[in-house]
Amino acid sequence: MSAPNNTYDPVEVAALAPDAVQRIQADALAAIAAAADLDQLKAVRIAHAGDRAPITLANAEIGALPPAARAEAGKRVGAARGAIRQALASRQAELEEERDRRVLVDEAVDVTLPWDRTAAGARHPVTTVGEHLADVFVDMGYEVAEGPEVEAEWYNFDALNFPPDHPARDQYDTIFVAGPDGAERSGVVLRTHTSPVQIRALLTRPLPLYVVSPGKCYRTDTLDATHSPVFNQIECLAVDEGLTMADLRGAIDAFVTAMFGAGLQTRLRPDYFPFTEPSADVSMQCHVCRGASTRPGGQPCRVCRSQGWIEIAGCGMVNPRVLVACGIDPERYSGFAFGLGIERSVMIRHGVADIRDTLEGDLRFSRAFGMEA
Repeated sequence: MSAPNNTYDPVEVAALAPDAVQRIQADALAAIAAAADLDQLKAVRIAHAGDRAPITLANAEIGALPPAARAEAGKRVGAARGAIRQALASRQAELEEERDRRVLVDEAVDVTLPWDRTAAGARHPVTTVGEHLADVFVDMGYEVAEGPEVEAEWYNFDALNFPPDHPARDQYDTIFVAGPDGAERSGVVLRTHTSPVQIRALLTRPLPLYVVSPGKCYRTDTLDATHSPVFNQIECLAVDEGLTMADLRGAIDAFVTAMFGAGLQTRLRPDYFPFTEPSADVSMQCHVCRGASTRPGGQPCRVCRSQGWIEIAGCGMVNPRVLVACGIDPERYSGFAFGLGIERSVMIRHGVADIRDTLEGDLRFSRAFGMEA
């Protein structure tokens, strides 16, 4: 940069001539107007308003003029720089507004259309009802116990007082796992009920014992409206000193109240199970008609078929032979057990007429239940 000149008349500095400043300004304004986007405008700003821009260099030459000429040149260059800055700011605002409008168009979201082509799922009602059943027992002080679905025949039958010739052992009812040599009777089965979990609990847990065992079971049933070869079951077992049928009845009443509502009567009718003695069939008063369908003038009830009662479970006092098989003194300890099918509970609670609806995996069926527990 040249030093001030005070020793001679004003000199002509080419960059500060009026026509030169006007040309620099015109070139800058034309470049600014031609910038098509923000990136181009940034390049124009560097070229026409940056440290090496012509108008910036011209401003630096003002110091080379005599004092009398500096004021006029400064006004001329300052006006040009102001016009360039104003043009840059105006074009910046225009391009940003144009960019925002383009983003709104290019990235628009039509909220009236489905946001996801994949249908939303829902928890299966068998799962939610099974968890609710387990929670009912847990609230009464029981613990959840689990066991393998592929089970030894001893746990599934022998320890539960099933004699060797019991019909349940037949291949028409039990699915046997083939042995390594191809033998059909390998001593391993797909469990036919969740009672083997109770045997495992008696062998591994200290007394007194209060457990509930939900799980999947397998039988060679033909799939129809009320039967399935794969189903879910839940059983409870209590073994303690001094337990009687009265304790069993109380547990059943508490369960029915928590599951289906207060005020429902229950009844026990004699039945037979190898692992309980005495045994009983458990029925409860219909939770829909509450027995009104059986009275004269009552409206027919589809849930209980106008019988007033719904069979829900099997129960009984633990057979002393089962306690002996697990190394427990039947003279000191007694126990009770009862179990029911989870799919049947779903059908009773929600009025499902066909068990196959719970197996087919149709989301329209599951979604109707949502997240209900």
